[in-house]
Amino acid sequence: MATQIDPRGPRLAATITTVVLAGVLLSAPSTLATVLLTAQAAVFALGVAAGVQHTPYGWFFRAVVRPRLDAPAHTEAAAPPRFAQGVGLAFALVGLVGLVSGLTTLGLVAVGFALAAALLNAATGFCLGCEVYLLLARAGLTGAGARAA
Repeated sequence: MATQIDPRGPRLAATITTVVLAGVLLSAPSTLATVLLTAQAAVFALGVAAGVQHTPYGWFFRAVVRPRLDAPAHTEAAAPPRFAQGVGLAFALVGLVGLVSGLTTLGLVAVGFALAAALLNAATGFCLGCEVYLLLARAGLTGAGARAA
């Protein structure tokens, strides 16, 4: 059986990500913006490598938030949020390249796209990257195939 996670964890992670990415946009171009975006890219990379539940945001949810909540009404597969972390990582890396190379507009646009997706997830629970994963799975392009359908 695929790893199942509490869906409130990735939503909290999206909320923290929203704050970090907003900080990047508000402080760019600057060293602070580059440091914040580098840190967020590292969180995304860890989410890709180990799963969103194993990131610092996931630890915070598990250790601080989850003990104060009732059991989740349902769980969800960990694979779609993990894929979404990869999408976020791609945008963060493009953003970093833009900020570091002086292509500030490119960096800001990439961060803006990542921020929009994180904010949508944080505010409504709708995960764009997860939905892309499910579409790819239905098309047989993720290795998950019918399991995600």
